[in-house]
Amino acid sequence: MASAQQPAAPLAGVTVVALEQAVSAPMCTRALADFGARVIKVENPAGGDFARHYDDVVNGPGGLAAHFVWANRNKESVALDLKAPEGIDILHRLLDRADVLVSNLAPGSTARLGISPDQLRERHPGVIAVEIDGYGAGGPLSHKRAYDLLAQSESGSCAVTGYPGKPAKPGPPIADISTGLYSALSIMALLYSRDDRPRRGGAVNVSLFDTMMDLMGYPLTYTQHSGVDQQPLGMSSPAVAPYGAYRTADGQTVVLGTTNDREWQRLAREIIERPDLADDPRFATNSDRVANRAVLDEAIESWCGRHDLVEVQKVADAAGIGNARYNLPSEVLEHPQLSTRDRWRTVQTAAGPIRAILPPPIIDGYEQPMGPVPGLGEHTDAVLAELGLSGNEIGRLRERGVVA
Repeated sequence: MASAQQPAAPLAGVTVVALEQAVSAPMCTRALADFGARVIKVENPAGGDFARHYDDVVNGPGGLAAHFVWANRNKESVALDLKAPEGIDILHRLLDRADVLVSNLAPGSTARLGISPDQLRERHPGVIAVEIDGYGAGGPLSHKRAYDLLAQSESGSCAVTGYPGKPAKPGPPIADISTGLYSALSIMALLYSRDDRPRRGGAVNVSLFDTMMDLMGYPLTYTQHSGVDQQPLGMSSPAVAPYGAYRTADGQTVVLGTTNDREWQRLAREIIERPDLADDPRFATNSDRVANRAVLDEAIESWCGRHDLVEVQKVADAAGIGNARYNLPSEVLEHPQLSTRDRWRTVQTAAGPIRAILPPPIIDGYEQPMGPVPGLGEHTDAVLAELGLSGNEIGRLRERGVVA
């Protein structure tokens, strides 16, 4: 029961059944769990979600996988063999009580299991069915498996990352993460649309490829109207200049950026003290500066190379110019912006407690629960008992490998 200090969670009372692997669907359901939904993660007894086994670095060696720990807190794990008739029957009994089914199985898998959106509409009309796939239905690539890197490559994302002739994948799996968040947003919209009416379902399909098309909106729009494939610029941007990373006198890297003509004037006059550049018509507009970015980068690099990072940032702040320090992940772990704002929490796992960062939304009066990361099948007995199965029945199913 919610206390006076912690009101009921926004999604309290919502039950989500998840048939999920890797990152995209787990990120969707983790977001829902962060807002208070109950997430029952149905896993194969033979190993479960394959992301469990990517590595063993969390409280390792012999610990848990970093990907799995990141994307699966606040969930319950039920180990269930869906190839067995009894397993499918139990899944349907779970869906009888559920509000949402989220899946990101291989193409055609939900239909073979009898739980495609069309099939759910007949048997579980109140369940919102969300399928996450690679390329969406009805296209020449629809039959293909897709992982984050594949979707990023197919969508052109890798072509605008890195350097000319040296494409790169953005470090975080942005196709997976964004697809998961779009899926969670869709679910929340459908839950909201129920209002006070009788429970009703709905079908949602979100593909990694379509998500990347949205994220690629700027480069695709630019190329569509200019005919030019913009070249990647590492830590700079093809859209604005000057904007990039520069080495400082003490061996650090500062990132400085301008977004409009007024900021450029302040950077030129108040930071690098080059009024000649500020008055030069070659740099009057952003388009002009983009065309001549090499001259500006050289001037800024020269100035930064004569000053320590602290001084560069102090001067940039005084001039109202955006700036940041280039950090390694090991440095971010000790970032004062996290510690000062109390953004770390303890999460329990089968390998012991770990530190984890709170989700981004800061909601007045409500803090997202940072519940445990489940072990494989940790909640099988408890959830099946809720469905009315006796201990003897569960034991017999376990002996036959239907549950674990």
